[in-house]
Amino acid sequence: MTPDPGFGIYIHWPFCKSKCPYCDFNSHVRERIEHDRWRAALLRELDHYADATAGRKVTSVFFGGGTPSLMEPATVAAVLERIAARWPVADGLEVTLEANPTSVEADKFRAFRAAGINRVSLGIQALDDASLKFLGRQHNAAEATGAIALAAKTFDRFSFDLIYARPGQTVAAWEAELTRALDYAVGHLSVYQLTIEEGTAFFPLHARGELVLPDEDLAGDLYEATHSLLNRAGLPAYEISNHARPGEESRHNLTYWRYGDYVGVGPGAHGRLTLDGEKFATRAHRAPEIWLERVERDGFGAATPDAIDRDARGSELLMMGLRLREGVARARLIEETGRDLPDLVDARALDRLVSGGFLEVTDATLRATHEGRQRLNAVLGALLA
Repeated sequence: MTPDPGFGIYIHWPFCKSKCPYCDFNSHVRERIEHDRWRAALLRELDHYADATAGRKVTSVFFGGGTPSLMEPATVAAVLERIAARWPVADGLEVTLEANPTSVEADKFRAFRAAGINRVSLGIQALDDASLKFLGRQHNAAEATGAIALAAKTFDRFSFDLIYARPGQTVAAWEAELTRALDYAVGHLSVYQLTIEEGTAFFPLHARGELVLPDEDLAGDLYEATHSLLNRAGLPAYEISNHARPGEESRHNLTYWRYGDYVGVGPGAHGRLTLDGEKFATRAHRAPEIWLERVERDGFGAATPDAIDRDARGSELLMMGLRLREGVARARLIEETGRDLPDLVDARALDRLVSGGFLEVTDATLRATHEGRQRLNAVLGALLA
């Protein structure tokens, strides 16, 4: 049976205490935030999208950023109350908040739980102080493990992130760190390879040769070590960078990867909405102050939604779905595009990728193998050429 992708709501809080040198997310540092004004704007944009999607059942809510643990718990509560008032809400609604593990933010966990958060995603990133300093994090290793312990006591579910393929990192050192992480990881762990993105503080350092990442072979060995160790520990990869025990997968992120619809609220937030049989992409203005002014003036901060034609829908679905171990249901391709796999991709490339062990095709699904997911950018480049 084709999995239900669900219908999610994403809330973007754009503010951080400081900008990490690897981060290219839409995050900003401000000395002062008018929390009452921001709360009202988030609620007003929610109302805008509720009018357009009346009757859709919400299966997940995700507060991302930025650093949404810098929000006032009263704002979180108000947002969740407005969602429940404007949409039907699924039983067992998953409500996730991203949080940084500084002691000040960790102290707010109980208030967030009372506001309606039932899952947190902690930005740990590393478990030693030297690496945390290199990554520009504001917490130390003791604060990180303390926040994990508090999250385990406070919330029904929690996850945390780690970054690997850092300069000078060996497979043995990474395996030791990952083994230590498994002392704390209960149901879900996200592990991301460090990449250098334009516009970040790391970008010019890397361009000048002052920051050297592991080469392609070592990066591949680190990837393989990650998957092998976590699989043995009972946290297999259900997506390229995300590992979970069965039933502990992030339902909200599965909505993205299964190409479901979701509302995006807040500066720079993206959305995908199917309206009257057509799919639209929404994107709010990135600048916080401009978004705020637009919402106060117009009720929403996005430009006119862009219609996504059926070819683009097929490409987006494949790009997202092939990240998943389960792959892409061919029934979903037909539902989104009106066409099946042979009419959407380069047939000769598909044959080569299957015979090379990078893709598997059945009557029901197209999925990338473990080797294919490790090289997914190249696989997609060939398949969608």
